[in-house]
Amino acid sequence: MKFFKIPFLLIWRFWFYLLLFTSILILSPFLLVFTLDFKYYHRFWAIARIISKILVYGMGFRINFKEVQKIEADKSYMFCPNHTSLLDPFILIALSKNPIVFVGKKELVKIPIFGFFYKKVVIMVDRSSAESKKRVFKMAKERLQNGVSMAIFPEGLVPEENVILAPFKKGAFSLAIEFEIPIVPQTYYDCKRFFSWDIYKGGPGVIRVKQHKFIPTKNMHLKEDLIPLKDKTFAILKQDLENDKAYMKDTNRKNERKIKL
Repeated sequence: MKFFKIPFLLIWRFWFYLLLFTSILILSPFLLVFTLDFKYYHRFWAIARIISKILVYGMGFRINFKEVQKIEADKSYMFCPNHTSLLDPFILIALSKNPIVFVGKKELVKIPIFGFFYKKVVIMVDRSSAESKKRVFKMAKERLQNGVSMAIFPEGLVPEENVILAPFKKGAFSLAIEFEIPIVPQTYYDCKRFFSWDIYKGGPGVIRVKQHKFIPTKNMHLKEDLIPLKDKTFAILKQDLENDKAYMKDTNRKNERKIKL
C-alpha cells in the first residue's frame, strides 16, 4: 500500500505548484494592473482570494472555520496565526474578505513568477537590519486604512514538526501597539498533518481553523505592554494546540521519531 502512496503524494505535491503557477499566469494581467498602485489593493485582494481558493479546494481540502469573534469590515486588525505549513498564508487569504497586507521574508522573492508579485504587495523585512524594521513601520502606516489589516506569523519561520509552537518574535505586537489595532489570534490545527514540508506525508482533508477573541491594544505602551501582549497571544495559541488531540498526536509522533534517531 505504501508503495502506491508515495507516487500519489509526489504527483499531488506537483499538482499544488502547477495550480499555483498556472492560476498566477492566467490571472497575471489583472495582477499586473492591480499592483501598479496601492489604491487598487482591494481589487488585487479579490484576485488573490480566487488563487488561494483554487489552491485550497483544488488540492482536495475543505475549511472548517470557527469564529469566536467576527471581523468588522471597516476596521484594521493584526492577524497572528501559528505557522506550520506553506499552505498557511493561502488559508488566511481564502478566509478573509477584508484585504490583508502581509509582512514577510525577503527570501520568497526568489520564487519564479510568485516572487515578482510577492515583492509588489508584501512588506518585506530583513530582521538583521534596523533600517528594514523602520521601513516596515513606514509602509504599515501608509497601508493601514480603509479596512486594510496586517498579518504576521509571529514564529517567524515554520518550526520543526516536533515543536508545538515556536517562540514569538516582537514585530507583530510592536506594530499592533503602535497603530492601536487588535490582535487576532488564529489556530491552524491541521496544515502540519495534511501539507507539511515532508513531501512523503499528507493528503486531502478538512482543515480546522479557530479565530479567537481579539486582544485590544488601545492605550497600550511599547515599554510596559509589548512582552505581556506577546506572551498572552502565545499562551492562547499554545494552550489551544495542546488541547487538540490530532495536533498533539502528530507532534508527539515526530518527537518519538527524533528521540529514536
